[in-house]
Amino acid sequence: MNKSIKIIANYILGPLLFVILSYVIYQQIIQQPDLKTRWHQIRTSWKDFLFWFSLLLMTINWGIEAKKWQLLISLIEKHSFLQSCKGVLTGCSMTMLTPNRIGEFGGRVMFVDPANRPKALSLTILGSISQLTVTFIMGLVGIFFFRVNNSSFEVPVTFHWIISNLILFVTLVGSVFLLLLLFNFHSLFVLFSRFHFLKKIVNSLSIVELYTRKQLLRIFFLSFFRYLTFILQYIFLLKVMQVNIPFEKCFWLLSLFYLLMALAPTIGFIELPVRASLGLLLLGGFSNNIIGIQAATFTIWAINIILPAIIGSILIFRLKFLK
Repeated sequence: MNKSIKIIANYILGPLLFVILSYVIYQQIIQQPDLKTRWHQIRTSWKDFLFWFSLLLMTINWGIEAKKWQLLISLIEKHSFLQSCKGVLTGCSMTMLTPNRIGEFGGRVMFVDPANRPKALSLTILGSISQLTVTFIMGLVGIFFFRVNNSSFEVPVTFHWIISNLILFVTLVGSVFLLLLLFNFHSLFVLFSRFHFLKKIVNSLSIVELYTRKQLLRIFFLSFFRYLTFILQYIFLLKVMQVNIPFEKCFWLLSLFYLLMALAPTIGFIELPVRASLGLLLLGGFSNNIIGIQAATFTIWAINIILPAIIGSILIFRLKFLK
């Protein structure tokens, strides 16, 4: 490759992408409605121990994801935990520009040997399927929880469509499908390999067949513990913002929140408005502290998405795209 093109790729693309990501993040923050009110409430919440504990849980959240990625990639490359963290955070920053976090794949494979990137891509898909499976199963339990307790909890009218039979059916079918997909890849490979035009895709995904059920269960449980981490983060921040909803009810409300976020088509720079709308729809029926709900939604988004994306964009700034 021409030397000047290599220089451009290595020393200009990274900083340029860093500038674009920084601008997108800045625009997302300043364009939020009631930003001053939310920011004032967030500032006053810094004195609360639970706020700092939620911030600590952010490191646990992404630490679990980094460990999961380290385990996934171990069949083709040996990554240190620090290297896995870099890949995960870089992927987080790339999601700001892509729909439904697709950019996460591209960010992670930047730290993988070029020869192994097709296989690494299939491993990121496997990790995402594992996390999505947990989200669907817990969301399904949340739906049943509110259906069973509908009369005693007096579910508001605006909430009825979420526990409708359509959402229940989609979630149930999705949970079963994802479980089969996660733990029975071999049967799918046999099926897809019969189609000649899918052969290249099947070959690139064949690395997944090397994982044993025990290894897949380990990945699944890491996804489950990560899920519990960001559920607890949200509950603690709601408590900090004085949104008083009983723990059990709040837990299953948030299971529905993350289920609907997984189903909703979003792109990085419009994710917060979607989060805010769903948060008000679900939590607003059980608390009249609207500003508190908005402040908690904004804070959890800033802690779990924006802060890691900023760190990831700095890593991109220092990254040489062509080695």
